[in-house]
Amino acid sequence: MSWNESGNQDPWGKPGQKKPEQPENKEQQGQGSPEPNRQQNSQQPPDLEEAFSNLLKKMGGGNNGNQNNQPAPSLGKFLPILLGLGAVVWAASGFYTVKEAERGVVTRFGKLTNVSLPGLNWKPTFIDEVYPVNIERVSELKTGGSMLTQDENMVQVEMTVQYRVEDPAKYLFNVKDPDDSLKQATDSALRYVIGHMTMDEILTTGRAVVRERTWTALREIIKNYDMGLLVTDVNFQSARPPEEVKAAFDDAIKAQEDQQRLIREAEAYARGEEPIARGKAQRIVEQATAYKEKVVLEAKGEVERFQKILPEYQAAPAVMRERLYIQTMEKVMKNTPKVVMDSNGNNLSVLPLDKILTKPTASPSNVAAPTLKAPEPRVVQPASVPAQPQMSEPAEENGERKGRF
Repeated sequence: MSWNESGNQDPWGKPGQKKPEQPENKEQQGQGSPEPNRQQNSQQPPDLEEAFSNLLKKMGGGNNGNQNNQPAPSLGKFLPILLGLGAVVWAASGFYTVKEAERGVVTRFGKLTNVSLPGLNWKPTFIDEVYPVNIERVSELKTGGSMLTQDENMVQVEMTVQYRVEDPAKYLFNVKDPDDSLKQATDSALRYVIGHMTMDEILTTGRAVVRERTWTALREIIKNYDMGLLVTDVNFQSARPPEEVKAAFDDAIKAQEDQQRLIREAEAYARGEEPIARGKAQRIVEQATAYKEKVVLEAKGEVERFQKILPEYQAAPAVMRERLYIQTMEKVMKNTPKVVMDSNGNNLSVLPLDKILTKPTASPSNVAAPTLKAPEPRVVQPASVPAQPQMSEPAEENGERKGRF
């Protein structure tokens, strides 16, 4: 093939097909027949610039009369404007808002990049994706069923677990279905705890123990999963025996409740009586302390009195002894009832001198002592007189009184 022939080869046509002849100028192109132009256009690829020009002409109102006189506007003039508008729209579409109770998990082409905080944020559209996760909402799940106890009995138990999202990134990507995983972990922990307790404990006094042990076991299980959940509370709803033995277990539970009630009543009574007993004991102690102080002070007073009497006694011993004797007898006879008796015959005359002295009479006729008749003689014993120190009879040579009172 010669160079001329290769230069005339149409690059968009079939092998061996020559290029179509180009018109010399625009006038010849406009004067040519339309059919050859149609064949040439069908053989050449569409011109993008001409297509955009036609589109702009149609949008401009379609001035057909001026199409041949005015040149078509080029696409290069509007391309920067279109690109600027597209960039503005793309940037504006990247703004998003995260609520106060949520956190936004941002991924870039599927890979975790960061966690956005509440407020207005921005992300590149079509590049980053945001998944909002509520971290303050407390969710609840229920679990339960028939479980085997340690003493090989069946019991129906129900439990609810309250939880919330602690780490939104781990919640979305560490576990496929964290809610279902938590439910299975709760069921496993509950069965483990029930299997290590007797049925009597579960139905009566072990409810709080079941709750605490289940909570502890559940925390240990989900710790290994690391799924970003935090268990806030565990509630042990109910535990029921099988229907065949329910009546017997109800009686046992009632007896346990009566026992606890009586224990509480006894403790309340003890708490009420204990302060009273302590008060009485304190009162007795205070009285004993006061009596002790009184006796001590009286003894000290007697010592002081005798110390003051000692010089007088040393000056006149006989006079002081007689004085002390008389004072002692006055104290004794003052607190002793006085009775005058006449023992002649069977009639006993009683004269209560103490009553006569204490009660004044209105007339002398009332002073007569009553006469009593007694079938048997009665002996009136005077009150015991404390032993007095023996007083030696005074000597005649000193001129003192002899005898005793």
